[in-house]
Parts: sequence; structure tokens; C-alpha cells
Amino acid sequence: MENITGFRLAIDIGGTFTDTVLVDAQGRILTSTKTPTTPANPTLGALEGASEVIAQAGIGWEDIAGFIHGTTLATNALIERRGARVATITTKGFRDILEIAYERRYSQYDINLEKPDLIVPRARAFTLGGRMDVHGHELMPLNEDGVAALAGQLKESGAEAVAICLLHSYANPKHELRLRDLLQVALPGHVVSLSHEVSPEAREFERLSTTIANAYIQPLMANYLADFQARFADEGLLCPILMMTAGGGMTTVETAMRLPIRLVESGPAGGAILAARLASETGELNVVSFDMGGTTAKLCLIDDHRPQTARKFEIARAARFIKGSGMPVRIPVIEMIEIGAGGGSIACVDRLGRLQVGPESAGSEPGPAAFDKGGQNPTVTDADVAQGLIEPGRFAEGRLQINTQVARDVIQRDIGQSLKLNALSAAQAISEIVDESMAGAGRMHAVESGKDLSERVMIAFGGNGPLHATRVARRSQIERILVPLDPGVGSAVGFLYAPVSFEIIRSRYGTLETLDLLGLNAFFDQMSAEAEAVVRAGAPSGELRERRQAYMRYHGQGHEIEVSLPSRELTPDDLPALRQRFEAEYARQFSRVVPGMTIEILNWSVDVSSPPRALERYPETPTKRRVISSETRTILCDVTSKLREAQIHDRHTLAPGDTIAGPALITEPQTTTFVSADFSAVVDGGRNIWLERNKESTP
Repeated sequence: MENITGFRLAIDIGGTFTDTVLVDAQGRILTSTKTPTTPANPTLGALEGASEVIAQAGIGWEDIAGFIHGTTLATNALIERRGARVATITTKGFRDILEIAYERRYSQYDINLEKPDLIVPRARAFTLGGRMDVHGHELMPLNEDGVAALAGQLKESGAEAVAICLLHSYANPKHELRLRDLLQVALPGHVVSLSHEVSPEAREFERLSTTIANAYIQPLMANYLADFQARFADEGLLCPILMMTAGGGMTTVETAMRLPIRLVESGPAGGAILAARLASETGELNVVSFDMGGTTAKLCLIDDHRPQTARKFEIARAARFIKGSGMPVRIPVIEMIEIGAGGGSIACVDRLGRLQVGPESAGSEPGPAAFDKGGQNPTVTDADVAQGLIEPGRFAEGRLQINTQVARDVIQRDIGQSLKLNALSAAQAISEIVDESMAGAGRMHAVESGKDLSERVMIAFGGNGPLHATRVARRSQIERILVPLDPGVGSAVGFLYAPVSFEIIRSRYGTLETLDLLGLNAFFDQMSAEAEAVVRAGAPSGELRERRQAYMRYHGQGHEIEVSLPSRELTPDDLPALRQRFEAEYARQFSRVVPGMTIEILNWSVDVSSPPRALERYPETPTKRRVISSETRTILCDVTSKLREAQIHDRHTLAPGDTIAGPALITEPQTTTFVSADFSAVVDGGRNIWLERNKESTP
């Protein structure tokens, strides 16, 4: 998007803080801020942050030429079950798709197993006659005469939104479209989500579940986005607002209102985009992003400058970390692991005398006890304050007053007394638990992906990421950490690097040996046109890029492997290369191929996007020079568990080549980078901070 002129604004609404960043036309960050999230109306916190950065830059609302927004509202609504009352309509004979689900228990021998809450009870599951076959041919016409009675049942059930998922609608949506038109006449004002628009793929349960999730949050998100647009327009904003999506691209507000499920996990996606960008600029091929905010911590694996992606994830798992215990959602998404470990995560001692941290969070209201805003529970931030790792006078740009004694008192009362520890030891115990939880989650995620976390560079950001990075890295055997500029608002900065994009994944079954290339190319042309229409709404001019992929498997297998395709019409000459690419990727994942086996293709995808901004080339790092600060602070050393003096450095005073030995605290308005005693820090030519573990301290 090199043709963008003027200032651009990015706002990321998190569970605890709202991050706002303002950049100029060249992408240079002019100013940024963190404001407490306002849960009752998140738009108010966003307006406060935007007004502040605009005032600091001395510009007007009319000078803003680009606005990108990401929010946790969709995610939280699904987790907290604050959506609309949804009913489903499926093909006659398939009422129990939700009840049957995967036809298995996610924990086979758990007699007290808690089933996932899939939002719609059987009493609000309705059916209608009509049938398409797997190729999209009509076997039985839609029973239009039954729609009046169906509308009556929907009204009687109290449904506010309807999720329509008819059999094989991904192959032919004719029946879903006709049913929607009839229902809009019979039930005006009801929200209707169609499965062929939300998730046009085979596998009825996941398609229905995704459509339900979309319908569930659609009224809430439509109202929120309409209010968000109106309030900023009233302030004088003239440019359109673009929304960050879970897949790492941007889309229009209108598309977001129609497909709000694509906004789930949009904030963390911005962080992964930032980390991928930094990996490209620094030439690192294998990195892991570590984004620790006030409510959660997110880790994402990035290889060859591309975040790891997935086509499915689960929401609100009944059993943490156990696949199959949540509500499956099938959309393109940047894959990451997210755990309830943030600065506001609450620590407690359970009835068995074990120290637990999270997933419950103090949020922004009342927040950690140290904020002196009425918080009564010890949190991770309280533990950091008690250990001296946060400088009270420089925290949160001076907006929040930190009360160290209150933090120590609540830790001693709730943790120390139960575990027979003093306040400092109890605070360190909280940190040990939360840091190991994050490192353990990262190791598990890497192993599940067949990768080694210890060989990667960690890119740390978020309000608490730089503060905990060395402690998490040590437990993960990671030797190098990169802390970028403005790390406290990292996800919002990532929004500004995201392209305007839209991805469509659609099912069309075929085997490699019998592909109908003429029909397939027409199929791709249709998907490309649909995706381009969405992208052009947000990027009206300029070059567009297209990426095509096939999801392939051996005959009889249940899951597919992603294989790249040329972004043009396929010819018979492409088929041998397609087989080779599939077998190479299969061998990489499973260490072998299966000779003579038929290869199937179930799904195809097209991703259309605007080009990313050009990479910055950093000047070479000058010769390293040791810098020592006369300002120190007593901290509890995380290596020796003893009190030590740590140097304090203001980040804005550091120059490229400056080197700092740990322990040290590098402060900036929105976060603190903790250089542990076994690490040293150096500032590179782009003013990023690199933390490197001292070789003599490595076991």
C-alpha cells in the first residue's frame, strides 16, 4: 500500500488496555499511548486514546488518511456467552448435527466429562425439506411451503438470529439463498447467517458450528461497529475504518458486520504480523512471537517470515489445552497458542495448597491491587511490583499511581500466609508459576508442530512481554530475544503493516488423476473475483497479489496438507509438479510417502491482498560500547533469588551500539524491559533491543 499518504491510526482494544498508534505516511511512529479499556463501552477508551495521540501530534481528525481497528469484543462475547439467541435450520433428517458432533468424547475415560457448550440447544434446532448432492445437483427442491410454519416455530422459540446450514450448500448455495429471502419476509429484523458465506467447506458439524458462532455475535458486532463508526465520524474522521481479521489481513467494516467471526483473535494476529515483519527486516528465519498483555499471553511460530496458519481453532474449551473440548470455528486464522497469563492474572492458593495463577484476570476495572483502584486480589503485576521490577513513577506514562506496599500486603495476605512465605518469596513464586506456564505452553505448541522452540529468536512485545521475556526464554532454552520499538503497543503497530486481504476456502472434491481443469479454473476465477471485490472495497486502486493453495491428502485419510499452487490457470503440465510438492510436504511432516496411493484434493483457497509496505533496511550496528547508569533500583534477582541493585536506563537515551549488562531495567512509557542477571542487552542499528544470554550462564 505504498500509495497511502497522510497519517494513519491503529487502535487495538484488549482486555485490560486499549493501544493506540499514530504513524506518518512513511510509517514512522509519531506517538502512541495505552489507555484503560472501558468494558461497558469499548469505543470510549478507543476515543480517548485516539484523541490523545492526535493532540500530541498537533494534527486534526481530517488529517487521518488510514484507520485500522482490532478488538477482542467478538472473542469475549463468545467466551462469556454474551451474544444473541440463535436457532439453526438444517436439512430435514439432519437435526442432530450438533449433538452428534465428532461422534467421540474428547476425553475417553472421564466419567465427569463436561461437553462443549455449542450455544444452540436441541429445542432451537429446526429442519426443512430439500436436498443437494455432493456435486451441487438438486435431488429434492426446497420445501418453500413449509417456511411459514418454520417461521412460526422460530418466533415462538424466541430466536433473535438464525444459522442456516443446508447439506452441501458449499457446492450449490441456491437453497440457502432462497430460504434466507423467504425468512427475511416472514421474520423482518432477524439476523440470518448462511453457511456457504461463513465457511463454504465440507464437514457439516464444523460448518454449522462456525455459522452459529457468526450468527451469535452478528447483532452485537453490527451494533458495536455502527456505533464505533458514528462516534469517530462525529469527531471529524473522514477516512474509512478497516478491521483487522484473524487471518492477518484487513477488511472493511461492512464485511466485518456480515462475517464478524473473522474478527475473532484479530488483536493477537496484529502481533504476529509485527513479528513476521521484524523477522524479515532482521533476516531471522525462525522466530517465536511472545505477546504478553494484561489478560493473556500469546505465542506464534514464524518460519521464513510467515506466521504459522490454520483453518480451524476452538473457542471456550471446557477443558484447557484439550482439543475437542471447545466450540470449533473453521476460518482462516494465524495459528497461535493463547493462555490466561497476563499482568492482571489473579494468583490464589487452592484447597490443596497449590499456588495457581489465572486464567481469571483483574482486567482494567479494578485492575491489580498495586493500581490502588480497589483491586483486592494479588496479580502478576503485583508480583512484579513487589519484586522491584516496575518503577512506580514511570509506569503507564504516569497515568496510574503504583502503590508498592499495597501489592506486597495483598500478596502476603492471600499467598504468603498460606504458603508460609514472606511477601518477596511469595511474589517470586507467582512469577515462577506464570513464567513456567507460558514457557510450557510454548514448548507444547512447538512440539505439536514438529518444531524446536530453543532454536528460535523470541520477539517480545505487549505491555508485559519485555518484562517477562528473559524469564520465559530461560525456561524455553531460547538464547536471543528481540524487543522492538514501541513494544507496549506491538499488536497495534502490527495492524499498520497488514495488507488489505480476503481469503476464500471452498470445497470441490477431485483426485489428482481425474481433475477437471477447465471446471477448476472457472472455479478459481469465481473465487478470485469474489475475494477481489472485498479487497477493492478497502484498497480501491493499486496492484493486488493472489495466492492459491490446494488441500490434499491420500485417499481415505481424514485431514489434508496445504500445498501451494501457481497463481494462474492450471494446465496438465502442472500436475506432476503438484504431486511432487504434496509428497515433499507429506514426507517433511511424516518422514515418508505412500507410493501408488490415489491423491485427493478436498478444498481450494484463494487469498487476494494488497502488497505490504516495503521493508526497512537498518543501518549496521556500530561497535558495541558498555553503558552504565548511575541510577539503580533494588530488585529481587530472578537468578539468585537475592536482593540486588539493578541499573535503570531510559530507552530513549540509548543509542545504537550501547550495551548493558544485567541485571538492569530499561524503561519506556508503556513497558519495561527486564535484563536478567544472566543476559546482556545491545541496541542495534534500528534501535531494537537484543537480549542475549551470557554463554557462561548457559548450562
